[in-house]
Amino acid sequence: MMQAEYDLIVVGSGPAGRRAAIQAAKFGRNALVVEKGRRVGGVSVHTGTIPSKTLRETVLNLSGWRERGFYGRAYRVKQEISSEDLRHRLLKTLDHEVEVLEHQFARNHVDTIMGEARFTDPHTVEVRSDEGERHLVSGKAFILCVGTNPFRPDSIPFDGENILDSDDVLEVNRIPRSLTVIGAGVIGVEYATIFSALDVPVTLIEPRNTMLDFIDRELIEDFIHQLRDRGIALRMGKSVERIERQDDQCVTHLEGGRVCKSDMVLFAAGREGATDSLNLDAAGLTVDHRKRLTVDPKTFQTEVPHIYAAGDVIGFPSLASTSMEQGRIAACHALGEEAQKPPEYFPYGIYAVPEISTCGMTEEEVEQRGIPYECGVARFRETSRGHIMGLDSGMMKMIFSIKTHRLLGVHIVGEGATELIHIGQAVLNLKGKLEYFVENTFNYPTLAEAYKIAALDAWNRMPRKGE
Repeated sequence: MMQAEYDLIVVGSGPAGRRAAIQAAKFGRNALVVEKGRRVGGVSVHTGTIPSKTLRETVLNLSGWRERGFYGRAYRVKQEISSEDLRHRLLKTLDHEVEVLEHQFARNHVDTIMGEARFTDPHTVEVRSDEGERHLVSGKAFILCVGTNPFRPDSIPFDGENILDSDDVLEVNRIPRSLTVIGAGVIGVEYATIFSALDVPVTLIEPRNTMLDFIDRELIEDFIHQLRDRGIALRMGKSVERIERQDDQCVTHLEGGRVCKSDMVLFAAGREGATDSLNLDAAGLTVDHRKRLTVDPKTFQTEVPHIYAAGDVIGFPSLASTSMEQGRIAACHALGEEAQKPPEYFPYGIYAVPEISTCGMTEEEVEQRGIPYECGVARFRETSRGHIMGLDSGMMKMIFSIKTHRLLGVHIVGEGATELIHIGQAVLNLKGKLEYFVENTFNYPTLAEAYKIAALDAWNRMPRKGE
């Protein structure tokens, strides 16, 4: 039974919202989650994190991608892969995620209401359901976890079938014969490489001359080499002037006169906060040019003291993992409970093919800070586990302080990168040193041995005492 007033009202049930609401319930407070979608879970469960990673896993399994190191590039587990094959696993995974989440809310006595929330004053929201029902609920504190929508400029003729945004791509009823992806950010790169693994010819367009600038440059150079080696055409430093349909093809016109013809176009150049429907004026809140909310980075409090925000709606890093922590920390502050500081070093995972994962400082950041450093590199093909898996690519790079030997950053591109990074993350946050990796034993054969190889590489280059 829904009440009229709550200790905490959470708008949105994605990673940030669910953690915030459950944390409030653990404190014994009454919490309400408002979700405008058909089911709980937010973008993460329905159009973002979970679906794209499930699609990636399905593609890698059915295409036989992981075995091609042994059996050649023509190897396939299933000769003809259809969009139905891809959707089958997707729907099963999503159903399971939603069930788990609904059970968590029920078990913790978190109330949920389906509908769109709209502020009527700083302490009250009106919730409208799809059926037209309206409820007024008030809260002592609010956490806005509404996430983002794909950025859809008016100049792009989206049709949901041939010219798509990153939400549409999960609903496609056919696998394209060829694909143009506009935007080499995280989402664009993930989908470009996933479709390339299905042997779809892909062209990736990025108006800037660089991509994924927050990742270590050496890693990106290795990644770009792998993309080109697979036949992905990169068009860097060229912006899109227009897209049109000609016969049964999409024609993308680039500045300078180049043209990209393809069966399908995916526009993945950015996202914006899903704040339009919240009537933020009534709450005294404003948004930036990308419709995002600004918060205190330690407490996640907005300019209105009892209203907090967390997750993608506050911008970088826009990760499910960091959003969960932000939601939890925001709930603690909103309810006057003790909260930890947001973690200094968190891992960043990009689920492209191959995966990229990074934690700590990049080589560029270490240089900017003027810290004398040394790097160690390990190639996955140097590990026995890499041989067993048939890996001919993938690398790990570690950065250490010459003065203190402390680990400053770990950067991985290759199979299993997003799992492997956690060893480096633990050592970073515990202020561990080069000696930890050199002196410790790792399971053999594993990819984690790359830590030892990279550490020894750095160790052998370090100046010895007295040098």
